[in-house]
Amino acid sequence: MKDTIVSKGPKVRIVDSPIPEPGPEQVVIKVVVSGSNPKDWKIPEWLNKELNTGDDIAGIVHSVGDKVWEFKPGDRVASFHEMMSGGGSYAEYAVGWQHSTFHIPKNVSFEDAATIPLAAMTSAIGLYIRLGLPQPWTPATTQIPLVVYGGASAVGAFAIKLAVLSNIHPIIAVAGRGQSYVETLIDRSKGDTIIDYQKGDDAVVQGIKDALKGEKLEYAFDAVSEHNSYLNIVKVLESKGKITLVLPGKKYEGIPESVTQSITSVGDTHKSASNFAYVYFRYMAKGLGEGWFKPHPAEVVPGGLEGIEKALDNLKNGKASAVKYVFKIGDTPGVKSSL
Repeated sequence: MKDTIVSKGPKVRIVDSPIPEPGPEQVVIKVVVSGSNPKDWKIPEWLNKELNTGDDIAGIVHSVGDKVWEFKPGDRVASFHEMMSGGGSYAEYAVGWQHSTFHIPKNVSFEDAATIPLAAMTSAIGLYIRLGLPQPWTPATTQIPLVVYGGASAVGAFAIKLAVLSNIHPIIAVAGRGQSYVETLIDRSKGDTIIDYQKGDDAVVQGIKDALKGEKLEYAFDAVSEHNSYLNIVKVLESKGKITLVLPGKKYEGIPESVTQSITSVGDTHKSASNFAYVYFRYMAKGLGEGWFKPHPAEVVPGGLEGIEKALDNLKNGKASAVKYVFKIGDTPGVKSSL
């Protein structure tokens, strides 16, 4: 099969690899569409490693392990691939674990499904495990102000969508070029608003204060975690408040010791949060099918696997806003479409 190796740069080369075999609780998926994430260029850069960094799978089940009971060959599925392991999504075939795989509803495209796995689960872990906020099936009954910094990013946007399902308001979304998209997610009648970070740090801090209208800010989801984002937040956050951040291996100087800070790692899906992920992926699939949970806007990059390098370069250079780059594997020269 055609496989992809991403190295520092980002540089991408397409190689031939054997089709993977599933472990007992794994599924091998013929990839129709792969999503992408900023970590896909960052990991080779940070760790100086070469690997298939794709983790968002949407496709058709090819084979299943002997302990897999929920899926069978031919099923339309999406899956969050275990990061840093073999069988990534930038290939003709990829590997997913049963618990982090879900059925794609009939009314949902592979392109839309590919926007869900990594980003939406990051948001769920951040909101409900790290910040401990009310879950959608036991929604908030009183006002809970929440700052979502980076509201147009996939992680930020999914955090807003889930917060709305949990009746968490007012949502104070900090965004830039993607404000028009964020506007479609919030409910201004419940006090939600958008702060434009392009106006500078002082304007962001004042904007958050104004949006609170005297309420205390106790929760913040920082989906950016750089460029002073968390420093702006803690100027408004209560001294005993909670902030969750998304970039690992970084010292977040300037956050008061009294503030509870945490790192939201979607890698917990394949570690301590496996049961949580199992439930939430199926909840999201239900929402996709019934129309009350929406995917992130997807942009199909031409060329299939050959388009990955350009897309990762765009991510590195901050060119993506309110969009998830996805790749149709069948568009790769020399690869036969699975549809």
